[in-house]
Amino acid sequence: MTLSRRRFLTTAAVATLAFPALVRARNLNSQIQIAAVGCSGKGHSDILEVGSHAKAKFVALCDIDSARFGGIDIKYPGLTHYADFREMFAKLGDNFDAVTVSTPDHMHALPAISALRLKRHVYCQKPLTHTVWEARQLRLEAAKSGVRTQMGNQIHSAKEYRTGVKLIQSGRIGKILAVHTWHPNTGNGYTKLTGLPTPGPVPSGLSWDLWLGTAQTRDYAPTVYHPFNWRDWVDFGSGTMGDFGCHLLDPVFTALKLGAPISVKADSVGANEQTWCEQQTIEWTFPGTEYTHNDTLKVTWYDGGRLPDLALALMPPGKTFTKAGSIFIGEHGVMMLPHVAMPLLFPEEKFGKNLNPGELARRARAKDKPTDKVAVDLPDFVEGSSHYHAWVDAILEGHETTDNFAYAGPLTEAVQLGNVASRFSGQKLEWDAATMKFPNLPAAEKLLTKTYRKGWEI
Repeated sequence: MTLSRRRFLTTAAVATLAFPALVRARNLNSQIQIAAVGCSGKGHSDILEVGSHAKAKFVALCDIDSARFGGIDIKYPGLTHYADFREMFAKLGDNFDAVTVSTPDHMHALPAISALRLKRHVYCQKPLTHTVWEARQLRLEAAKSGVRTQMGNQIHSAKEYRTGVKLIQSGRIGKILAVHTWHPNTGNGYTKLTGLPTPGPVPSGLSWDLWLGTAQTRDYAPTVYHPFNWRDWVDFGSGTMGDFGCHLLDPVFTALKLGAPISVKADSVGANEQTWCEQQTIEWTFPGTEYTHNDTLKVTWYDGGRLPDLALALMPPGKTFTKAGSIFIGEHGVMMLPHVAMPLLFPEEKFGKNLNPGELARRARAKDKPTDKVAVDLPDFVEGSSHYHAWVDAILEGHETTDNFAYAGPLTEAVQLGNVASRFSGQKLEWDAATMKFPNLPAAEKLLTKTYRKGWEI
């Protein structure tokens, strides 16, 4: 009897868990065969980045729009195209080991959880899911499956965020009192619409039914949804919070080891049943951790042009906030972590310009000979790595990633709780993570999930 590739890979991985990583990699001498769901835009870059690993081999491509295969076909010619991921999974059978999911938010959870139930490794774009309930289901399913998972907020592995995390955890500015995070985005031009747009003909090659997937039936409208502007729409995207929250709040969660919040409150403008807010401030209260000063910690989000009080940053006159980022307010100073650039420490009269991690990184890259004072601080600089290769390496070597669904699930839950709060502006929502309930406002619980179209349920 011959072993299938799947049985071979599984047997080899299990049989070599007790050996060093190098030995395991040698024993696992076959490439990881990967299928892609979503092939253009972010899907295109995800495929290229994952595929640049020497042990990664793409074997099939899926996209609901046949016009979206052109770019990736140049790099990977001859691969079979599919429009429906369910058909692709069924026809591939044992002949794939892993999947990348790079689709609109409303179609993250279904292909991802389908792959997990088949014991396939999953790389899924941020936000991990479209709803709080979906994030919980993916986390639980990933734990049962035993496969390797990774959320696609790639800056998690970048030197900028890793250096910021190390600065916080090393106590450079002391225990953290509060965090403020901001992004200027006001949506993609559809946040003010309260009704459906004018329908139009579906382009040749686009399967509109497959694009809708889990969402309720509606008419196609040219340029409004596909391929980009779906982010503004409640049924398909997660607004600015979903687009950037899993990026900007990631180093906050990582550095402070945050989990589930105990409450969330929003001050939002423009929320309606069709589209997300134009502008919002969201405040979560988290239980304190070893890195926070108090028993609880407030993390505040601003978008749509809103910003924290500039005085909180302790910057010298004439300086202002970066376009997007966070400030960590500590007992002994402030760290500003831009999106995406090296962290900055304030006040300068305390930390000094030469001690600034951004300058340290520049010197490290340029191999400058630092002064003795600067040399003491060089260990605070942390090199980055490929977020995509980390996932493939985890599959090969049998270890977890740092951005697996056990971590990404709670982060996504918090992000999507912010979106729930945005629909109840001005009301503090107490959150019981264990029961997934709002004890003081049960009416908000209906927004923890959504109604799935028949045949597309999870």
